Amino acid sequence: MASRDFQLMDNPFTILLGLPPLVNTLVHVGCVAKINPAAPLDKVCVLSCGISTGLGATLNVAKPKKGSTVAIFGLGAVGLAAAEGARVAGASRIIGVDLNAKSFDEVVNPNDHDKPVQEVIAEMTGGGVDRSVECTGSINAMISAFECVHDGWGVAVLVGVPNKDDAFETHPMNILNEKTLKGTFFGNYKPRSDLPFVVERYMNKLELEKFITHEVPFLEINKAFEYMLKGDGLRCIIRMDA
Repeated sequence: MASRDFQLMDNPFTILLGLPPLVNTLVHVGCVAKINPAAPLDKVCVLSCGISTGLGATLNVAKPKKGSTVAIFGLGAVGLAAAEGARVAGASRIIGVDLNAKSFDEVVNPNDHDKPVQEVIAEMTGGGVDRSVECTGSINAMISAFECVHDGWGVAVLVGVPNKDDAFETHPMNILNEKTLKGTFFGNYKPRSDLPFVVERYMNKLELEKFITHEVPFLEINKAFEYMLKGDGLRCIIRMDA
């Protein structure tokens, strides 16, 4: 590999993308994105994975128009980032679909209904939402996300990764009725060129702080795993200097 393909980490204002756990000072240039030096690193560090994925799934792929109705399946960090994208886009109504109804204004819990959640959403919205974003990896949620969008113009975006043996099944009339199904990886962002722009969004109006629920020093890193496994937090910042 030519030496020009690598660079020293002499600029602290960077986001590292897809790096292995142990990194010294020499990294591949494709793993580094130069960002606004005024951006607080203890906030924008969470943009390198799930937050950007959910945000981009809405803004870059679903592309809701101002005043749209949007359904978000799964209200973890990725799903809440997708909801944040809907807010930024000017959606008039954002409906969450999750088994845990806390920390969201309008939530449909599938366990609370004796009919498929897509039928519940269709009744709530008078025919279906304009856009939906699925962030769970559940094949049933994927099908519901597609079938809950409105005939004629509805767009569903799949973000979650299903099990390898799952099969997506829906009636062909959902296609003939002009519902659109799309997929995305990393929210259709190109890391090196697009992440600096996402950081600028944060500097202007992106509400990133609400995704950071905990901070721990490196010596207490096991607490971060505990928060994750218990579902108590969205993103935990691990401070290397603490």
